[in-house]
Amino acid sequence: MEHIRYQQLAPSAENHEKSPTDKPKHSKRGFASMDPEQQRAISREGGRAAHQQGVAHKFTSEEARAAGKKGGEAVSRNREHMAAIGRKGGTNRGKKKNNATTEENNF
Repeated sequence: MEHIRYQQLAPSAENHEKSPTDKPKHSKRGFASMDPEQQRAISREGGRAAHQQGVAHKFTSEEARAAGKKGGEAVSRNREHMAAIGRKGGTNRGKKKNNATTEENNF
């Protein structure tokens, strides 16, 4: 009896037609739904407009250096973070060294 009930409830090809209440999986609206070339074209226009208005900023090498230094100082204040980075670097260096000696022994 359950076998018959299952067959009656099983979806058929007719039931897979789209109805007006079905929502699409992805929206066809918005920036993220556009293809990458359209996104680049719109972004280019935004950059040009910002430069024309004078609100765009292009870093000089000195400004970029100062910003990098400021960020590095902020990160290095966190002792635990710096210790974790050091441990990871030491581990990776040891792996590289072990791989190099293993390859030399294979020849």
